[in-house]
Amino acid sequence: MSVLAEHLIFLYGDAAGRRTLRRLVSLVDDYRSRLPAPRAAGLTERDAVLITYGDQVRAPDEPPLQTLAAFLDRHAADLVSTVHLLPFFPYSSDDGFSVVDYREVDPALGDWADVARLGRRFRLMFDAVINHVSAESVWFQRFLEDDPRYRDFFIVVPKGADLSQVVRPRALPLLTPFITPSGEKEVWTTFSADQVDLNYHHPEVLVQVLETLLFYISQGAEFIRLDAVAFLWKEYGTSCLSLPQTHRLVQLLRALLDEVAPQVMLITETNVPHAENLSYFGNGSNEAQMVYNFALPPLVLHAFHTGNARALARWAGDLTLPSSRTTFFNFLASHDGIGLNPVRGILSDAEINALVDRTLAHGGLVSFKNNLDGTRAPYELNINYFDALSNPEADEPRVTQVARFIASQAIMLSLVGVPGIYFHSLFGSRGWRAGVAQTGQNRTINREKCNVAELEKELGDPGSRRHAVLTRYRQLLRARSAHPAFDPHEAMRILDAGPSVFAVLRGDQVLCLHNVSNQPQSIEPGLLGIISPDASKPVDLITGRPFADLVLAPYQVLWLAARASINPPPRA
Repeated sequence: MSVLAEHLIFLYGDAAGRRTLRRLVSLVDDYRSRLPAPRAAGLTERDAVLITYGDQVRAPDEPPLQTLAAFLDRHAADLVSTVHLLPFFPYSSDDGFSVVDYREVDPALGDWADVARLGRRFRLMFDAVINHVSAESVWFQRFLEDDPRYRDFFIVVPKGADLSQVVRPRALPLLTPFITPSGEKEVWTTFSADQVDLNYHHPEVLVQVLETLLFYISQGAEFIRLDAVAFLWKEYGTSCLSLPQTHRLVQLLRALLDEVAPQVMLITETNVPHAENLSYFGNGSNEAQMVYNFALPPLVLHAFHTGNARALARWAGDLTLPSSRTTFFNFLASHDGIGLNPVRGILSDAEINALVDRTLAHGGLVSFKNNLDGTRAPYELNINYFDALSNPEADEPRVTQVARFIASQAIMLSLVGVPGIYFHSLFGSRGWRAGVAQTGQNRTINREKCNVAELEKELGDPGSRRHAVLTRYRQLLRARSAHPAFDPHEAMRILDAGPSVFAVLRGDQVLCLHNVSNQPQSIEPGLLGIISPDASKPVDLITGRPFADLVLAPYQVLWLAARASINPPPRA
């Protein structure tokens, strides 16, 4: 507990830090007997995460969590190891990210027994939405009543406070006025008026949050996603983003979990420039085990839009891990849009604007943020990833669109790290503009909830887009899980195979080639010698066929390995 004491004293001073430590020691003692024994240790090439809402598939008169569990048992149990359940708690807005009660399951979805059922087949990732709570939460309602216990749970900003440097993620007011018995108060609301920021200057907030995380672990969480963690600590006159105190909070969380539940992994969600994002690895052992690789989605999109993977290759060639205890959480699509901040400084302004223009041309939307100088800048592309790659209105063969999409996903799966696959990517969805019209929220375009009977019908139709995408994705995931070179910590080298071919060498055993263009691309014979020095023909892990051609077809993917290095595929 000495590490916890060090962090708490740094944050709160000696006396308050030691008082808080005594609270945490009591909390840990209380929870030790309630925490489950670890079911799995570490990560392997067979780990992949499916990102989904609890009501992603719906059936009449059935709790959606039960419908989801049965659906994933049928279609994904042999493909992914882990299910990331997006916030499934009672909420008031933002599709779950404005939490009313951290420790209850939204009754519209089911109950904790339904979550446990899902956990019998899959490892579980829960969201810790701990930067803010709903304005309808008990904590904030008590604050509005001037309850002294909750008086300091939220940030009341005095007039004249220096907020000039605060980094804003959205083009919305930073402060929201609320009426209380003691008068009107300007309260800090980073994301919306309904999402009220917690005050971590108050130790009791930290204690309550830590107890919530221990409760999640007692309910089966093996991965904790720290939502919007970069914004946790506020100091007037600063950016209030990724402050030293914020990193100390993450280090404190890691130290606590290492003490009581060392099998549980932290994943930080920080949609910030790439170098800052990587800082959440800490020294490689004291902060997150995984960080979201936020620069990947726009860089892959740029590669396919231009038919040129040079920028992607330069960036990926510099990816390094600070220790064998860390790795990347790689993703291309999620419930949010495609963030642009992570590639500022990697792509030029003109290249970023080209992504914006192509998104709008493909029927997508763009969200903006406020800059410190009062201007606005594009912050996020709101579009389904399939549509971002292929214009829904284009007169183009479906087979070409599916091949382009699968090639993008193959790049993500080939990189060092653990892949995170959004439900709509695995099951071949397109954008939902009708949903945006219903909610008025840009992000709804990629958040459609599916009728399970209709979805099953499409998946069962060999001529459908959904069937084609899932079939091709299944090949990729099975190939990845069958070879130890794809271990999340295994070495990666980016090779030069020409501007239109993204080439990755994993562990000196598997050569991954991805044509990002609509033209055939020749492969240098010398590349094959890396994995087949005896000049024998390598095998394509995806199809199981020997590689016999030195030309990649448009959007073709090859994962080549010497036959002797291939493991048997995992059993379904």
